[in-house]
Amino acid sequence: MTLLPPKPPVRAERVSLLRYLRLFRQDILSAQPARLYRAWMADFRTPFFRSVLANQPDLVRLVLKERPQDFPKSMRVAEGLRPLLGNSVFLTNGAAWERQRRIIDPAFEGGRLRDTFPAMWQAAEAAVLRLRDQVDKAGPIEIEEVTSHAAADVIFRTLFSIPIENRMATRVFTEFRDYQRSQPILNIAAFLPLPRWMPRFHRRRTRRSAAAIRELITAMTAERMDRIAEGTAPDDLATKIMTTADPETGQRFDTGEMVDQVAIFFLAGHETSASALAWCLYLVAMFPEWQDRLAAEADILTHPDFAVMSHLRLSRDVFREALRLYPPVPMMVRETSCPERLRERDLPKGTQIVISPWHLHRHTRLWDNPDGFDPARWGSENGKTCLREAFIPFSAGARVCTGAGFAMVEGPLILSMLLRHFRFEVVPDRVPVPVAHLTVRAKDGIWLRVVPRHTAAT
Repeated sequence: MTLLPPKPPVRAERVSLLRYLRLFRQDILSAQPARLYRAWMADFRTPFFRSVLANQPDLVRLVLKERPQDFPKSMRVAEGLRPLLGNSVFLTNGAAWERQRRIIDPAFEGGRLRDTFPAMWQAAEAAVLRLRDQVDKAGPIEIEEVTSHAAADVIFRTLFSIPIENRMATRVFTEFRDYQRSQPILNIAAFLPLPRWMPRFHRRRTRRSAAAIRELITAMTAERMDRIAEGTAPDDLATKIMTTADPETGQRFDTGEMVDQVAIFFLAGHETSASALAWCLYLVAMFPEWQDRLAAEADILTHPDFAVMSHLRLSRDVFREALRLYPPVPMMVRETSCPERLRERDLPKGTQIVISPWHLHRHTRLWDNPDGFDPARWGSENGKTCLREAFIPFSAGARVCTGAGFAMVEGPLILSMLLRHFRFEVVPDRVPVPVAHLTVRAKDGIWLRVVPRHTAAT
């Protein structure tokens, strides 16, 4: 019998609207029917809105790459994230989004990855030391906590040049973890066409955590702006972004705008990396032959030279396979700005267009062995074709994640560093169930037995 990675259950083909909304609020993955894994387009109608899920590569390309201005981000999804993200680049559209990207993108271009690599290496080494302290204690370890800590450390070191052990960084990390656990991916405003003046009914805990995070980020941002003015600021990502002027207007981000952007850097950079790394470690624990190959490849990690990344090919393929099976952002929602006709269906203005990496990455008509773990697929013709047409963990087109290259260095590096020092083993009675919160996480965490490599070999 073929061993398959965990996959959430699917709902019955037909359920009542009330039942569907309840399932959707709990977890958008298990709320969907099985047919979405083979459909090119699926239509959903409610009394309040209409939505279609687009899986056909031509439709995905049309919406994300060819005509993105005609399919702006849906504000229904933005409602649930507004308390934390404000008017960040993740939520804006049109001219506001274009201005934000003109200021942000230069920080991630050219040689900046090479410049930030030493900070990533330091964060990876720190993760090894923290895990070594935990391994000394008996029992399995909750791996999502480990990867969340490591990913947050990368963000703090590359963005503000401080390790997570810094008092302010630790407070932001703690509050962000609370926010992630309290915030459903969608709130009531995603389902009902509420007027702008009406309250959005965010949970009290969600509002409190968001306010605390923004207060802490505001203090860090204001302190950095003071250091920039004094000429003593380090040359990190925060300084680069704060000192970059919009080439069209000459204006820079003010403190409030920068707080919005830092908040999304934490969400996009910390949450997504933590999710992908945790699933990576579970997958290599399930398939120890791949873990052994990655551990051998990781022997090259002897000093922080960016050139080592060209040698971590297996690690990159395993990380990419984890992103395929467990894309951190499982669904993206766009909206028709005018009437459209897609696959012989007439869609009115305001129709929600759902692009689902979760279903696209496991589509039975596109992928060979779609639910299987096979990092070698990326060297096959099917894998190469799907990489171009059906693999979008960082979105695609104009709105592709500006930190995609950053993530593809950070993930394989930390994965390799951990596997160089530890062996990870599954806990048979604790199989993780994927659910969608802000990102794809495990319902009750990912628990693994962790053994130091020198012990595992004896």
